[in-house]
Amino acid sequence: MAKIDFGGTVEEVVTRDEFPVEKAREVLADEVVAVLGYGVQGPAQALDMRDNSINVIVGGSPDRKRSWEKALKDGWEPGKTLLPFEEAADRGTIIQYLVSDAAQVILWPRIEPHLKESDALYFSHGFSITYSDQTGVVPPKFVDVILVAPKGSGTSVRANFLAGSGINSSYAVYQDYTGRATERALAVGIAIGSGYLFPTTFQNEVYSDLTGERGILMGALAGVMEAQYNVLRQNGHTPSEAFNETVEELTQSLIRLVGQNGMDWMYANTSTTAQRGALDWRHRFREAVMPVFDELYQSVVSGEETRLVLEANSSPDYKEKLEAELREMRESEMWLAGAEVRALRP
Repeated sequence: MAKIDFGGTVEEVVTRDEFPVEKAREVLADEVVAVLGYGVQGPAQALDMRDNSINVIVGGSPDRKRSWEKALKDGWEPGKTLLPFEEAADRGTIIQYLVSDAAQVILWPRIEPHLKESDALYFSHGFSITYSDQTGVVPPKFVDVILVAPKGSGTSVRANFLAGSGINSSYAVYQDYTGRATERALAVGIAIGSGYLFPTTFQNEVYSDLTGERGILMGALAGVMEAQYNVLRQNGHTPSEAFNETVEELTQSLIRLVGQNGMDWMYANTSTTAQRGALDWRHRFREAVMPVFDELYQSVVSGEETRLVLEANSSPDYKEKLEAELREMRESEMWLAGAEVRALRP
């Protein structure tokens, strides 16, 4: 493993130089990887492994028409490489459980009986295992339980793979029955196209993931954008000006510089007026939101966020309620302005 010094904290990571795809093929030579679920992560991971000459099959259901038809379009063959969930689980030796968190709860009683001694049960999210008291997903003692969690959407996993760059992933071992659990996790992680892999635990993965999604990646980002946009509009700025100063400049310019070179570089390459104001207000915003993030993290650790997710997803009118919430966002003035601004991009 390569040792990386992150400002005084040393972490061990696994790179593709240390664990090349050729080694992954050797480790997985006698394995059949069954990808259960073809929604968010499933397509990308399955296709990347197939392109890397790994023996892959997909498990799904014709009743789930959108995902089943997508699998057919991607070249998976019914009865050969595209099978019902139970049959795929039975044939697989590494079972990638990649249906949604809520679906994992529902599907588990149908999948568990098909797990065989020395199989590996694979997750890309620590949710079901960490909150097993609520999900009921308790693996048998005779299987490996492993995790590889790409730090990006399935779309990004596939796009980065095709570009040859890979996407960073975390990996973890919850249960090592065979003595090969870590090797299997790393091999699959490389086979799905990870740029490098860093160690975590199932618990830490889900705590950080749920906090990140509700926080800076989605919830906080949307919330602060709405707040700034509304303040500008209330003070007489046009929708175009408010959207460009709130969203467009961030997504089309600044965040790309941060991704490429870091926040300090981006600060150093803006005007002195922007530098001074940003440096001063950075501390005000951090102090203002720290209590919110503390509250969020404790809600994740306590299992309250899990309870809310499972309760909402089990509601018979969940999809209708979700669409209503998304429609409210989509039809808000800020995102209607956004649609117009995007249409004007050259």
